[in-house]
Amino acid sequence: MSVSTPLLVTFLVYILGMVLIGFVAYRSTKNFDDYILGGRSLGSVVTALSAGASDMSGWLLMGLPGAIFISGISESWIAIGLTIGAWLNWKIVAGRLRVQTEHHNNALTLPDFFTSRFEDHSKILRVISAIVILVFFTIYCASGVVAGARLFESTFGMSYQTALWAGAAATILYTLVGGFLAVSWTDTVQASLMIFALILTPVFVIIAVGGWSDSLAVIEAKSLENLDMLKGLNFVAVISLLGW
Repeated sequence: MSVSTPLLVTFLVYILGMVLIGFVAYRSTKNFDDYILGGRSLGSVVTALSAGASDMSGWLLMGLPGAIFISGISESWIAIGLTIGAWLNWKIVAGRLRVQTEHHNNALTLPDFFTSRFEDHSKILRVISAIVILVFFTIYCASGVVAGARLFESTFGMSYQTALWAGAAATILYTLVGGFLAVSWTDTVQASLMIFALILTPVFVIIAVGGWSDSLAVIEAKSLENLDMLKGLNFVAVISLLGW
């Protein structure tokens, strides 16, 4: 698959931009606390955008739209459940956890917090929580790298392997160099791009089809059931999608 020069330049600018942010973050990192948690000094906007990008990036832009395209808007229950769950997490858990980690030996990680909070001198909680994080975040990070590679492959016309290794190398580099600040700042940039894409893409698609009425007609022609929020679902299935 050939790669046009403008698209290749755009890809390289993006990759180099992410790496540059990593080195800028490195200059703002003074100690281990800064490296792990950004000195606990992130603002609300950066925190929100970074958390959103980390939590929703690949599946929100590729997985969920694909599921809705195949199965209809009944897959929207996933987004509804995520919205409710994220709000409850920020409202109930996040603030308390933020305060408690400082009270318990200024814990920098969840294994540290659990060990101190429950006075686990045997370190069993630390080991179990670390294993859970390692296993499931390895899978999650792998899915993110694959999603990024597929996106670069389709957008920039490059081979999957090249996109995979280039994206992974840039991510590893800025993470190792800049730590949590680099991750948060790059996530903020990426989240901003995703917001623009999520807003502008439907608008351009609807305009290209011929307007809102024509768009609905196209969907109905494919299958009227695609507009049914309960298509093929029972109560258990709805709860499962909400809890996804």
